[in-house]
Amino acid sequence: AMTNPSKDLKVTLIQADTRWHDPAGNRQLYGDLVRRHANGADLVVLPETFTSGFTNETVGNAETMAGESVKWFGALAKETGSTLTGSMVIRDGEKFWNRLFWMRPDGTHATYDKRHLFRMANEHERYASGATREIVEINGWRVCPLVCYDLRFPVWSRNRHDGTRFDYDAILYVANWPSPRHYAWQTLLRARAMENLAYCLGVNRVGTDGNNLSYLGGSVALDYLGQPIVECGAQPQAVTTTLLAEPLKAFRARFPTNLDADSFELKV
Repeated sequence: AMTNPSKDLKVTLIQADTRWHDPAGNRQLYGDLVRRHANGADLVVLPETFTSGFTNETVGNAETMAGESVKWFGALAKETGSTLTGSMVIRDGEKFWNRLFWMRPDGTHATYDKRHLFRMANEHERYASGATREIVEINGWRVCPLVCYDLRFPVWSRNRHDGTRFDYDAILYVANWPSPRHYAWQTLLRARAMENLAYCLGVNRVGTDGNNLSYLGGSVALDYLGQPIVECGAQPQAVTTTLLAEPLKAFRARFPTNLDADSFELKV
């Protein structure tokens, strides 16, 4: 029983039209949305690079760990009592990172630096690549938070089982996933849920960014069968849903594909 969560997890997904290169505007936009829609959720998920949009103009748009947006995000988590997650463009040392924050209401936080950098937009020329996958815990749930392009790499996303427990119970992706590849977004999120015996959350932005890329949202909470529990359209939208602990435990017991999984080690 120790390997599965024992209580349900209330989750809010927020997709919005992120303002281009406007951290103050985005703090207001997403702050208002979080306050209005958190509704006592355990976890609130925002898109990738939600303070700036997905930009390669790192020098002008990066903030530091001591900067306004990180402080604001921590204060917002404390105010709402919810754990908040989403990524920001961060300068740390001499490097720039697409850094996901896992901001808890108690003032502590974890971070994950995007591993797979989207070379088709030259992200790999501007940002450093993360080397560590983070598993965070919330209310007895183990969660693996990843970023956008990571979705295309099933090995990095893989839910292993060490004989005692799974790596995670839910996997999530925060994204700026443009409309020409929306079918890949929908399909791969479903695949990740199915193959990993876990809930899967995906949160994408909407609207058109400063590079004239359009986004169709499609933020979704999927169960371990890859079936949508709730799915957003292409407009700004916030939804709250509950991930159920018992059905996950029961499904893993009766359909234990983990017993036939290939073992492997990741070399990063």
